[in-house]
Amino acid sequence: MSHKTFLTAFLLLILVSPFTLAASSLKVTALRCEYKQNPLGIDIRAPRLSWQMQSVKKNVTQTAWEVRAAHLTADLKAGTNLVWSSGKVNNDQSAHVVWKGSALHSSERIYWQVRIWDNYGQKSAWSDPAWFETGLLSPDDWQARWIRGDLPEDTTTSNPAQYFRSEVNITGRIKSARAYVTSLGLYELHMNGKRVGDAYFTPGWTSYNKRLQYQTYDVTGLIHQGQNAIGAIVGDGWYRGRIGWNGSRNKYGARPGLLVQVLVIYEDGSSKVWGTDEQWKASTGPILMSEIYDGETYDARLEQDGWDMPGFEDTAWKPVKTFTHNKNILIAPESLPVRKMEEVVPVSVLVTPQGDTVVDMGQNMVGWIRLKVSGPGGRTVILRHAEVLDKYGNFYTENLRSAKQTITYILKGGKEEIFEPHFTFQGFRYVAVSGFPGEVKPENLTGIVLHTGFRQTGNFVCSDSLINRLQHNIIWGQKGNFLEVPTDCPQRDERLGWTGDAQVFAPTACFNGDVAAFYTRWMKDFTADQQDQGQIPHVIPDVLSIKNGHKGSSASAGWADAAVIVPWTVYKAYGDKRILEQQYDCMKKWVGYQEKQAGDSYFWKQDFTFGDWLAFSTNRSDYPGATTDKDFITQVYFARSVGLMAKIAGVLGKSEDEKHFQDLRRHITEVFRHEFLTPAGRLSPNTQTAYALALYLNLIPDELKASAAKRLADDVKKFGHLTTGFLGASLLCPVLSDNGYTDVAYMLLNRKDYPSWLYPVTRGATTIWERWDGIKPDSTFQDPGMNSFNHYAYGAIGEWLYNTVAGIRIDEEHPGYKHIIFAPRPGGGLTRASASTESVYGSVAISWKKTNGQMTVEITVPANTTATVKLPGTTTGKIRVGGKPAVKSRFLKNIRQEGNGVTLETGSGNYKFTYPVTE
Repeated sequence: MSHKTFLTAFLLLILVSPFTLAASSLKVTALRCEYKQNPLGIDIRAPRLSWQMQSVKKNVTQTAWEVRAAHLTADLKAGTNLVWSSGKVNNDQSAHVVWKGSALHSSERIYWQVRIWDNYGQKSAWSDPAWFETGLLSPDDWQARWIRGDLPEDTTTSNPAQYFRSEVNITGRIKSARAYVTSLGLYELHMNGKRVGDAYFTPGWTSYNKRLQYQTYDVTGLIHQGQNAIGAIVGDGWYRGRIGWNGSRNKYGARPGLLVQVLVIYEDGSSKVWGTDEQWKASTGPILMSEIYDGETYDARLEQDGWDMPGFEDTAWKPVKTFTHNKNILIAPESLPVRKMEEVVPVSVLVTPQGDTVVDMGQNMVGWIRLKVSGPGGRTVILRHAEVLDKYGNFYTENLRSAKQTITYILKGGKEEIFEPHFTFQGFRYVAVSGFPGEVKPENLTGIVLHTGFRQTGNFVCSDSLINRLQHNIIWGQKGNFLEVPTDCPQRDERLGWTGDAQVFAPTACFNGDVAAFYTRWMKDFTADQQDQGQIPHVIPDVLSIKNGHKGSSASAGWADAAVIVPWTVYKAYGDKRILEQQYDCMKKWVGYQEKQAGDSYFWKQDFTFGDWLAFSTNRSDYPGATTDKDFITQVYFARSVGLMAKIAGVLGKSEDEKHFQDLRRHITEVFRHEFLTPAGRLSPNTQTAYALALYLNLIPDELKASAAKRLADDVKKFGHLTTGFLGASLLCPVLSDNGYTDVAYMLLNRKDYPSWLYPVTRGATTIWERWDGIKPDSTFQDPGMNSFNHYAYGAIGEWLYNTVAGIRIDEEHPGYKHIIFAPRPGGGLTRASASTESVYGSVAISWKKTNGQMTVEITVPANTTATVKLPGTTTGKIRVGGKPAVKSRFLKNIRQEGNGVTLETGSGNYKFTYPVTE
């Protein structure tokens, strides 16, 4: 053999050796900091780092990790000048690793990377670098001053948006530049003729008097040596626009404001800071009105071309006034901003019997219309928005109440004009167009979908097309109502952060999307708006009682309890202990209020509650509807929050609190049983919601559970449908299936007549409705005072689709899918179902199907996790995995018969189980 031949063979041997394959099979991916990829402008001084491990091996776990961090990628790769070198840390933690490097400073970028070791003795290569950058960490870092335009305004009504501008000369060669921006009202930032960033509705909606977000922008590519212009537009928004009922406005203040600070770092290491001050100027422009509820009026003839460019003639602009506003409340965003997430193309243009030209988008959506139009200057095009057409096919807006949802665009004239609104959004499927020059064509209107930029990480599909449409509607309901805060509806004069809707839907939301940061930020407004004695307002941010010193409009059972339920839900879904730590005082104060109100009776019934909102009702004199007594609701939710507080205190190691809440829960349970439960297992009230709540919360003694569950199932069978409202609907199917009545739960899911989840689907719904019969069987509408067609609360059934129909369950003892329970429960005539969700460890997935007498179940268990698999309708000897007997697999452990199914344990990997079944 020649030397060349030998060398070639030797190299090939190295390339294909098992050692080489092993080294390449372990990788670190998906680096995140506080749930975000390379976040810019955070103000968390001890941020948490997460990553995922990838391996071709099964049963792989991380046994150790090492993080290193530096200011420069070159230093990072060389391992020099590090600001954190953790060394090898021997544990399996790959999510929420707390920063323990050097203390962080304002405007500091940190590059970091990870390498890991696994249980096979492999060590990964260093991951690709990721980074995070801090914002302004101290109020003292703000050198800019608050400004507002010295312009005439009528603060009792809508006002034109204010335009601001200034110029600055940059003398050196620029290395980097950042802009830190916030406003009182909503703003758009411009620099040198371009809009800055892709975020909308900034600075976001928080409890403005206590928490005001600012955004950080990388403007390195927008600023240059020489003269530069910076500008901003500020609209009314939630700060001073019309919010709530009765025309109420100026909730947080009557005047807008702007705060901008720019930091330029030169290549020589020196820096320049400049921003808003008395040298800026202000004017109005083409945005004559832009309101959350009412839409926007835009006169393109009033555009001032070049207003955000250097050298613009601004002598007609007015001086600004500086003013003092609390900079201690300025915070960096924890959630992602609202962004343009997708576009919707119209499906048709029609003329209604009343003569309106209407564009059908084919999907009830939230956002706005991008309008393309050509015509003479001064021509006015009006776009009105609605969710539905009436039974005659006419445009229907009565359910919007006083919200106008109208865009008025006045043409500039000349070439084609393209327009999008600025500080408003609409909830709609149909757009009535008037004043359009010429024929309205589908290409003239494009739907722009806007929502908080969470990633859709979950999906559910089955063999029934109507149920798939239900899942579609749930997803779109979440998109439409996750705009800055979780709202009840996106179209009428409300659009508020109703807490009850949010708590019932939160588990489904966590399956569908990466919403941990979204909820984390929202929960901090619970703390900000919590009332003196611990009451939680009905809506967060609290705009209903803000004018009354934050008194009243609070403490409703099932609504206020979101203060406890939502953090616990986030903890279970993402393994996020910090949200429990941060919200603990708020949660404890709320439960303390309940306890104080109940007193020695341990019976909380002293406060207003909405009850089981919008439960089934009739016009029958002998049965007016399924009314669950409100004192029952209050006591049940008292038990629920206290029980969760005991668990939360245990997780956080607060043993004294844990014991107190455990004892309190026992007293509450005793009172509940004395007041509402007969020795025969009958509840008073005898409603589906009552049984669902009591069984779900283990308020019924073990010896009576079977009796109570049978009463629930019998009631469902008697009616042939559900009778629950907001609070009961989310628990009805889970309680039935967990107590041996899966067939009854599937009957409810499959029902197509009113009331049911599929009834709206059969009526053409593309989102979840507020009412079971928003459109009645006779095609008339429900009460227009409360009849949203995009209201996610009843979409809470999605959790059951994921965890029971498909079979992905969270093990709360090992939260965040560190340990997964796969437990599908086929039924309802379905022949297949599949679901997936992206956990902090990677994709968790399952699919099952029944074909030709064989059951096939496939699962994906991400690396660094384990799973319990429950296979229904089989025995241990019948199951095959990968075509071989399961009992012989070295990757499956503790295979055992449990009832009419088999349970086993396994580690990470993809597994395919097959076994015969009776169809």
